[in-house]
Amino acid sequence: MGHKVVVFDISVVRALWETRVKKHKAWQKKEAERLEKSALEKIKEEWNFVAECRRKGIPQAVYCKNGFVDTSVRLLEKIERNSLTRQSLLSKERDKRSSAFVFELSGEQWTELPDSLKEQTHLKEWHISNTLIQIIPTYIELFQAMRILDLPKNQISHLPAEIGRLKNLRELNVSFNHLKSIPPELGDCENLEKLDCSGNLELTELPFELSNLKQVTFVDIAANKFASVPICVLRMSNLQWLDISNNSLTDLPQDIDRLEELQTFILYKNRLTYLPYALLNLKKLALLVVSGDHLVELPTALCDSSTPLKFVSLMDNPIDNTQCEDGVEVVESEQDRQHFDKEFLKAYIEDLKERESVPSYTTKVSFSLQL
Repeated sequence: MGHKVVVFDISVVRALWETRVKKHKAWQKKEAERLEKSALEKIKEEWNFVAECRRKGIPQAVYCKNGFVDTSVRLLEKIERNSLTRQSLLSKERDKRSSAFVFELSGEQWTELPDSLKEQTHLKEWHISNTLIQIIPTYIELFQAMRILDLPKNQISHLPAEIGRLKNLRELNVSFNHLKSIPPELGDCENLEKLDCSGNLELTELPFELSNLKQVTFVDIAANKFASVPICVLRMSNLQWLDISNNSLTDLPQDIDRLEELQTFILYKNRLTYLPYALLNLKKLALLVVSGDHLVELPTALCDSSTPLKFVSLMDNPIDNTQCEDGVEVVESEQDRQHFDKEFLKAYIEDLKERESVPSYTTKVSFSLQL
């Protein structure tokens, strides 16, 4: 018997494969559509976008609104343009500060101010930091054009009474020094707008004479030993920012609502067990930061979603020292620890302020951190 040979019409074979190809292309199209709508694909896209933003140093608040990430390329281009603009402004600001009216000094080789400084009474700004200078000389009264005294992180233990004769002084920063008192004559600097005495560790009070400072909008006395809010601070009628964190407060005064212009109130790391209802009378208060470890009573309206107030309750868990990977213990100074603490919170608050709105499902923020 011979072999049977089966003969097919070529058109039938072609039609069969064309049908299969069409079905395969249709499946590929559906798969592509499925992936496009897939949550996993969107998460991957958002993750890559967030990684790119972090690589370029872009704050999360810029690209994350109400918990959603805006992954548009236009946004990234806009952010980059804004970043370049900020860098340009910072460069101009540095050039401005290096003008003939600004004195700058830094470095531990300096134990006293140079003698030549006494002759430069035209100066409007002093920026002195990270030195071993302990004394500000009395001839500072000769600098009648002085507007900014920026003296952080030195070894200053005393401010001269003559500082009160600087009638044009706008800003005084003596943070992270070794001051135990503030001269009452500072109350004569009636144009002062910003006062920073944080991180001195030993300050227990501010002189009543500072009640005369009616132009002050910013006071930072964090990381000291205040047992109560100074009376003079309660009389600063234009105060908008008050940081009295990391002190020894056990309660707040019932007349805290005298600070009608207060917008930011930072109280964390104190010994507060309750918050007074007078806080509800501060109609402009937008940010309240407290430690929640010991609080047993607070006005329920603080947690009401109808208020624009951002109420932040931190759970403190301070670390006395840190461990390196090789097991060697590194003990930080108290001032270094407090400085890191403040820088951390400052970055968080700046990020919080940059947000146009808080997440729609809550107007409060509560989180735990370990410092």
